Amino acid sequence: MRMISATFEKSAFKEPDWPRDKKPEIAFLGRSNVGKSSLMNSLLGVRGLARTSRTPGRTQALNFFLVNEKFRFVDLPGYGYARAPKNVKEQWNAAATDYLAQREELVLSVHLIDARHEPTASDLQLDEWLKHHGKPHVIVATKSDKLSNNELTRNLRRAKEILGTPEILPYSSVTGRGRDDIWRAINNALNR
Repeated sequence: MRMISATFEKSAFKEPDWPRDKKPEIAFLGRSNVGKSSLMNSLLGVRGLARTSRTPGRTQALNFFLVNEKFRFVDLPGYGYARAPKNVKEQWNAAATDYLAQREELVLSVHLIDARHEPTASDLQLDEWLKHHGKPHVIVATKSDKLSNNELTRNLRRAKEILGTPEILPYSSVTGRGRDDIWRAINNALNR
């Protein structure tokens, strides 16, 4: 896809604050510190558009980014480890669940896992939820550049077994590995 523009549009905690113009949306979700913001910045070719941090749990609201004036990327709060009070984490989880369950504009969820580690119980729970509710999604293994080819092959094989899926796309925000595959999945979802 040819990138013309990508801009931060808004942060929203509740459904009444979500954009209302019916543009299709691609959601990015995964555990805290899996690299959602880095992946989005890398895909869009815009450094620093989605804020990155070494501290897990920095994304606390749904962040909407308008791409090419035609569709949106939506960065959801990460699940799992985050330095935040329990009631705040519950609020993030509720916002993300409401979005995933209710949003008619959602055409694809990009579920990120860390290529260096086995999928967590939370990763499995999210994958099962997406499957159960019939939500179109693709699984992407981030940080693939941190592994040798043999390690990556082994880890992807194990992740496919755990998640019960035939395909996981490896990705590196550093090298761009897997960029075309993710854009292909996004374009397919936008053109359905």
